[in-house]
Amino acid sequence: MLFWRNPRLWGRRAPFMAGLAAVVVGAAAVMSASSHAAPPELKARSAVLVSAETGQVLYEKDPDLRVAPASITKVMTMLLAMEAVDSKKVSLDDTVTTSTEASQIGGSQIWLMEGEQMKFGDMMKAVAIVSANDAAYAVSEFIAGSAGDFVNQMNEKAKELGMKNTHFQNPDGLPAPEHYSSALDIATMSRELVTKHPKVLEWTSIWTDTLERKGPRVRQEESFLRNTNELVLRYPGADGLKTGMTDEAGYCLSGTAKRDDVRLVSVVMGLPTNEDRLEDIIKLLNYGFREFDRVAVAKKGDVVGKVRVPNGRREDVPAAAKADFVAFVEKGKKDLVGTAIASDERRAPIKKGEKLGAIVASLDGREVARVDVVATEDVPRANIFTVIMRAIRDFFRGIFGRGR
Repeated sequence: MLFWRNPRLWGRRAPFMAGLAAVVVGAAAVMSASSHAAPPELKARSAVLVSAETGQVLYEKDPDLRVAPASITKVMTMLLAMEAVDSKKVSLDDTVTTSTEASQIGGSQIWLMEGEQMKFGDMMKAVAIVSANDAAYAVSEFIAGSAGDFVNQMNEKAKELGMKNTHFQNPDGLPAPEHYSSALDIATMSRELVTKHPKVLEWTSIWTDTLERKGPRVRQEESFLRNTNELVLRYPGADGLKTGMTDEAGYCLSGTAKRDDVRLVSVVMGLPTNEDRLEDIIKLLNYGFREFDRVAVAKKGDVVGKVRVPNGRREDVPAAAKADFVAFVEKGKKDLVGTAIASDERRAPIKKGEKLGAIVASLDGREVARVDVVATEDVPRANIFTVIMRAIRDFFRGIFGRGR
């Protein structure tokens, strides 16, 4: 049930005012829509553009299509690695010893030697900047004891994040029969990484760097790092995130950029060339920054409405936003956003902080975003006398209501 808040429609003039408002709002919507640019046409096999802050989808093209993610897989590898750092399980200053398996991996790498030791943070830098498969494999072994156990953790995390079209078979993204993801799932794990572990962006925004490596067999060129993601050079505000490329996957990219207080995450999959993937990702980011406004609907803790509690000591309970509520809408439509509490009647007892439903932001008849709402206070059950008196009151209200 939706309880719309529209105080301007009170009183006997409500029907007239509602009709007038509908005409004005409709005209404004048409005028605004006419100035809103059409979504870009992309070469990508699948793509998605989302707000990093909220996850709201601003553009999609076959977002749930299962495709090979190639080295974008390492977004999940970096996410689990940074979670391990935050939980103090590992430290960026820990020493990682390269195993035989890590030293023999193929594809993009920094040519780690068996037994070579490197700081965990430097291994992560190699993963983030040059998409080093050997470093990703070594990191996975260091965290979980084996790459296989780490992959199990990757799949568990994917389920936790609601990634319904993803299954990992390795920590690096090299081709494997049942190794797949989707543009939307990649955006989901990318959001989780950049919003909760921004340290990664310090690495992914670097264009060139060097690693400190020791040993007679280490060549100077093996210490040099150059970013595989040219977006950080070519797009203002871009600071990540991860490229991918195999024959099966084509050219792929999970890119992120920030302007003012808005960060976007854009994913493009299955492009024929590096230039194509850069063109598509830039089109999407331009579209997002140019065509959408950020609307702060409510702050965490703001009371946004009430929910009826017929058997409570009080008959309704104030509902507050559980988190900051932000929505993205087409330019020029900020003032046309409507809000509503989506909740059925609740039964007492209700505890303070208990979820009651959600506050929903809508535009042009479609939902654009929602945030959970919670009770601001306890609501005990009413005694039997109060319940009976309310039932009698509501009975007579119903009779007189039908008689008008």
